[in-house]
Amino acid sequence: MKTFGELDSPDNTEDDSGDDDDETASPADKSELHCAIKSLSLKLDDLSTCNDLIAKHGAALQRSLSELDGLKIPYESSEKLKAANERATLFRITSNAMINACRDFLELAEIHSRKWQRALQYEQEQRVHLEETIEQLAKQHNSLERAFRSAPGRAANPTKSFSEGSLLTPKGEDSEEDEDTEYFDAMEDSTSFITVITEAKEDRKAEGGTTGSVDWTSSDNVLDGASLVPKGPPKVKRRVRIPDKPNYSLNLWSIMKNCIGRELSKIPMPVNFNEPLSMLQRLTEDLEYHHLLDKAVHCTSSVEQMCLVAAFSVSSYSTTVHRIAKPFNPMLGETFELDRLDDMGLRSLCEQVSHHPPSAAHYVFSKRGWSLWQEITISSKFRGKYLSIMPLGAIHLEFQASGNHYVWRKSTSTVHNIIVGKLWIDQTGDIEIVNHKTQDRCQLKFLPYSYFSKEVARKVTGVVSDSQGKAHYVLSGSWDEQMECAKIVQSSPSSPGSDGKQKTVYQTLPAKLLWKKYPLPENAENMYYFSELALTLNEHEEGVAPTDSRLRPDQRLMEKGHWDEANTEKQRLEEKQRVSRRRRLEACSRGCGTEEAEKEADVYMPLWFEKRLDPLTGETACMYKGGYWEAKERQDWHMCPNIF
Repeated sequence: MKTFGELDSPDNTEDDSGDDDDETASPADKSELHCAIKSLSLKLDDLSTCNDLIAKHGAALQRSLSELDGLKIPYESSEKLKAANERATLFRITSNAMINACRDFLELAEIHSRKWQRALQYEQEQRVHLEETIEQLAKQHNSLERAFRSAPGRAANPTKSFSEGSLLTPKGEDSEEDEDTEYFDAMEDSTSFITVITEAKEDRKAEGGTTGSVDWTSSDNVLDGASLVPKGPPKVKRRVRIPDKPNYSLNLWSIMKNCIGRELSKIPMPVNFNEPLSMLQRLTEDLEYHHLLDKAVHCTSSVEQMCLVAAFSVSSYSTTVHRIAKPFNPMLGETFELDRLDDMGLRSLCEQVSHHPPSAAHYVFSKRGWSLWQEITISSKFRGKYLSIMPLGAIHLEFQASGNHYVWRKSTSTVHNIIVGKLWIDQTGDIEIVNHKTQDRCQLKFLPYSYFSKEVARKVTGVVSDSQGKAHYVLSGSWDEQMECAKIVQSSPSSPGSDGKQKTVYQTLPAKLLWKKYPLPENAENMYYFSELALTLNEHEEGVAPTDSRLRPDQRLMEKGHWDEANTEKQRLEEKQRVSRRRRLEACSRGCGTEEAEKEADVYMPLWFEKRLDPLTGETACMYKGGYWEAKERQDWHMCPNIF
């Protein structure tokens, strides 16, 4: 079975009912056609029986009238009998004509029924043949790529004394890539700078002591996952596993081929393509490496702090490398809280504030001195061979003590090999992080995965600069493993290359480790590749709002492995949301036109967030207005809608 990220929809309810009119015949349509042909055959049998009965009773009536002609009866009765006999004769003639027409119709129907059956069988065979041909072509394409990669003359170049845009050791030639992996050309120049690592003593001398280095000790570096586990047992014991994922087979291409070019948030999909978490819970997963921000609170230098913020922004993608199943799109008004002040030092709240387009608002408060908020709208398109997921909206991070306020936006995610082969996900594009207090900037570049590039897979590079444009740090790593930073000692332009472009050469100190991904839990491959934090997100908790994602019935059934019941429950939720929207539309249509009513029906007034003008981005976004945690303390949820 193949699955991927950001299709769904209990949530995709308003437009689901009208989206299937132009689709080609599905297996359900074929079954319906067979039933229709069977029903027609039964009706033809009934018609044939009626034909025989008319002929039988018509002949009996004619005999009875002939017998009456032989009786001696008065003249007046004889005239009436004669008239009845004439009418019976006309009825017999008409009946015979109808019988002949019915017989002809039966013969034609039987002939054409056999033709229809043959045509249907031929269409089914052609369809299967076409799908097999497409799959075979895709396999041949991958086979040719593998043959090209293993051809003579493709050996790796000798290790250079410097790396382009990276401080990591190249590993592409030594690692074995999955045989089903598909490779793509990089669309642009992969790097815009060159780094040269020098001896630390020489660097300090060259610096003249004007700027201190990044003083992270070995205890601060994330050398392994265990080094960041809080000391002492947690106050609340969390679960460490969920039921194994059932092995249900489902042909992804048979569903997706009718969705090419369509907005995926409006395509109804079975839970077979999901993972048992909602999009609100996936947003909360961005906080898994919150310790980076806790550490950044203590930075005295804003450019050093920027390095940790950049590492945090990259770490949010580390959970996606194996997570190709899509999360549940939340119901309108659905919420998710993460109340972990005791162990993580933070409280997080998400609310689904729009249905079409799907949009979620998120606010995080940390008792360690920072807060984060965002409103993310997911835009996605299926293009036949790949799926593009584009998160829209700004992410804000503020440190209370220093007043440093950082803003950035997420990159584009792409799911490849939709038709055939192993699904894999890539992150591409540029991210600019801006500190609006100091005007420091970090330019991050997510390089697309390409066989024709010598760069390592999933590579990320970046440069941290101050308000004057002077570069202070080079960042390098991969979004699925780790990030490093190196202090820049000196910079100079390089000689123009063969393409006439000039790159900047940065002379740096040896790199420091900023972030390293935690290892996955044991048996993660059978638990949707969930991290330790993800395993706890859907764990049942007392006292949460009745709109919390943990209480969503179809998601809970899926987690337990009851996928058929989950699909049934998903359809119920979809219909419930359709009814809710129709009621809003009817209420709005009483006072305004149809078009205005539809717009107003799609407007939802969030409970815990409100629309405000963001002075930094100039955009209107949902920001937390307060009240949720106070309502939880009182256990007063009377204002919450009944969405489940």
